[in-house]
Amino acid sequence: MFQKNIDLKNFTTFGISAFAEEFAVFSTVEELIRLLDETEKPLTILGGGSNLLLTKNIDGVVLKNEILGIEVTEDHTDFVILKVGGGVVWHDLVMHTIDKQYYGLENLSLIPGSVGASPMQNIGAYGVEIKDCFLKLEALHISDKKIETFTKEQCEFGYRESVFKRKYKGQYIITNVYFKLSKIQTLNTSYGAIDAELNTKGISIPSIKDVSDAVIAIRKSKLPNPSELGNAGSFFKNPVVAKSIYEKIKQSYVNVPSYPINESELKIPAGWLIETAGWKGKRIGDCGVHTKQALVLVNYGNATGKEVFDLSQKIIDDIYQKFQIQLEREVNIL
Repeated sequence: MFQKNIDLKNFTTFGISAFAEEFAVFSTVEELIRLLDETEKPLTILGGGSNLLLTKNIDGVVLKNEILGIEVTEDHTDFVILKVGGGVVWHDLVMHTIDKQYYGLENLSLIPGSVGASPMQNIGAYGVEIKDCFLKLEALHISDKKIETFTKEQCEFGYRESVFKRKYKGQYIITNVYFKLSKIQTLNTSYGAIDAELNTKGISIPSIKDVSDAVIAIRKSKLPNPSELGNAGSFFKNPVVAKSIYEKIKQSYVNVPSYPINESELKIPAGWLIETAGWKGKRIGDCGVHTKQALVLVNYGNATGKEVFDLSQKIIDDIYQKFQIQLEREVNIL
């Protein structure tokens, strides 16, 4: 059933008011098909609303994915295949895998959003991306209302990228995602501050829960809780730059951090660029840059989407002027 003129403020982590002309929820593929049969208006698909900035009211229909379920489809000696509904909360899935001792997703603890949205931008943190454990997904083709299966190769995963953000944008609705997770202990603690957090706790031989707890502690120390301060997590992608640009920056900033991509390119943390440019903690009206993490833009209560977008553009322009690096937004803009 469609509801009219619904405020989407409580359906996004930015907590910004914007109205949907029509709104409906689906919890099965059959419900989704029925809703599609009942409208010819433009569609917007909403998952957890954690990677979205609403800058205007949404014409047409907003459909919220609430397909649930975590099911073991294959159980082998050393690995397991999980089928997970697109409407499952991502962190709930991670906590389930930790409880079951299934290895692979623990570094992605506490990332907001839904499972269905996770492959769209190949979410990642602390040296892990979902493509590392991804097997396949099922998605409904909107125009012919048929379920299609996409393998890892067909998703064309990149850094915060997939075919669903570019080539097939707006053409599919992800209904279920399949993950291949190890039953043999394989932990990745070398990236970021995980090892340091474990050492602080006196843990030399960590368990899967220890790694998850460490990631949660790090994220909580740096990132604001969306229920307390509206935000969409990392607002910008970490830019990949030519070595020549990196070397030029290094002449002025000897300690500029970087991560090699290949022989000719490096990745420079966008947060470092923004903080170095003086934006960290800066507030303009009711929006600003978070005081603890320059990569996060926040809504202090009554910011509009346009105000947040305009702030992000000011930052993009300033970083280009200072470093000749073009920042790219990670957050989807509507």
